[in-house]
Amino acid sequence: MMLQVQEVTMRFGGLQALTDVTFDLAQGEILGLIGPNGAGKTTLFNVVNGVYAPTQGKVIFRGEDITGKPSYEVARRGMARAHQVVRPLTDLTVRENVMVGACFGRERQHLRAAAKSADEALSRVGLMDRADQPAGILNVAQKKRLEMARSLAANPYLLLLDEVLAGLNPSEIAAMMETVRSIRDQGITILMIEHVMQAIMSISDRLLVLDYGTLIATGLPEEVANNPQVIEAYLGDPNMTAQLLAE
Repeated sequence: MMLQVQEVTMRFGGLQALTDVTFDLAQGEILGLIGPNGAGKTTLFNVVNGVYAPTQGKVIFRGEDITGKPSYEVARRGMARAHQVVRPLTDLTVRENVMVGACFGRERQHLRAAAKSADEALSRVGLMDRADQPAGILNVAQKKRLEMARSLAANPYLLLLDEVLAGLNPSEIAAMMETVRSIRDQGITILMIEHVMQAIMSISDRLLVLDYGTLIATGLPEEVANNPQVIEAYLGDPNMTAQLLAE
């Protein structure tokens, strides 16, 4: 098993952001994580990759208890993350940005090897033609691909994708989905948060649904889309509910 989250609870003072969340993620799987705004999705990501130590519960990665270990140690064990808000090092080139992922990833590569890994990652996401340009001049879609390339250069076993489709137009979404599928086909397991329902329904092997910090459903996309609790959780957003039911 690639990842096991066991009865994870996260409190911030009087706020309980997660309550007894438990799930497994198998090697080679694409697992989608959905839920209304404020459901606890990003908090769960932060617990999984070491930004927060959970108040209770365990995170097991590739058979090792990594609960509470800092993010840099988790990265060295083979977990990488592409963030929702992309903040590239704007004064560095695209290649140099991706080299950072290789230098601080699982293999902690030196600069020569990191440059090679960066070029390979840029080729995988379709950004090789931008390698020598300053990262600050990229558009939103290109910055999303840069963030993914930086994560891939870390040579992860598990990749966490936090709303990589946000801000993209339909053609860019389609292209990014093909990239995600190709990454999985190359042996990388994926856990992804996404609000673009049509995309997450079509690309995920299974789905998890959070609502108010509680896991209310898990299963195949078609099972989740017809789950009464899931439909109720989305009733505050008619468009999202319609998208779910359309699948």
